[in-house]
Amino acid sequence: MIEPATSDYASHSALTDPGPYAALISGLPPDVAIVCRTLHGLLIHEAWIERQGLNPATFAGQSRDTLPVARRLEQLLTIDQRPLTVARSGEARVLSTCRDFSLMLCGVLRHHGVPARVRCGFGRYFAGNPYDDHWVCEYWARDEQRWVLVDAQLDELHHDVLKFDFEPIDVPRTEFITGIEAWKLCRTGAIDPAQLGHGTTTGLFFARVNLARDLLALAGIETSAWDNWRAAREPHRALDDAALSQCDGIAQRGEAGAIEIAPSLGAPPWQ
Repeated sequence: MIEPATSDYASHSALTDPGPYAALISGLPPDVAIVCRTLHGLLIHEAWIERQGLNPATFAGQSRDTLPVARRLEQLLTIDQRPLTVARSGEARVLSTCRDFSLMLCGVLRHHGVPARVRCGFGRYFAGNPYDDHWVCEYWARDEQRWVLVDAQLDELHHDVLKFDFEPIDVPRTEFITGIEAWKLCRTGAIDPAQLGHGTTTGLFFARVNLARDLLALAGIETSAWDNWRAAREPHRALDDAALSQCDGIAQRGEAGAIEIAPSLGAPPWQ
């Protein structure tokens, strides 16, 4: 029996549904550690290609855009038709981002009836900003009665390079901050907004971007118009009192209000 508060997350969103490839997912166990290791043999993060000793030109024809799980599985099988449990060579893996790893794990867990969801926020274990733009998966551990954060992207190479001291299948809440919590911490002064963002784009603007993306993901909308934040120009990057108040309000409502809030977040202010 699934607890009422988590039951919605055992059903697929449009992006996590494996569609005609459900049988392939059935061949993977609902074991988080095993699924993560499996994904390491199927996907390769765009920023880690050269660290893997591979030539970026090998993946030149592939897009970094986040794909639905069904499309990603189709892409994998087009390259190599063997079972998903067979690790591909580096060149035969598909170009991905942290969100793809998270979506794939989420899709597998939901297929097995495990409540899971994708979260947008900030990781504290990368070499970029102290709080770096990132996506992870979160699943409901019924025996422990808690949501567990999982960073499916982190493999042994990541560990060797980044030197993090936690298990990627149970990321501490101090190491990954959801978009909702990051906004609150920025507004209370616990986090300097200048420390969070993506590359050189930092500050409350980006905290707002990931607040919106986190809430939308909780509502089953894992990709959205907020993903084109690079298109934002001033004055849209400057938050006035009305924007601050709106963000404070939706952050306060948090995940419980995600489905109701989602329609109001459909179009970012620069669109």
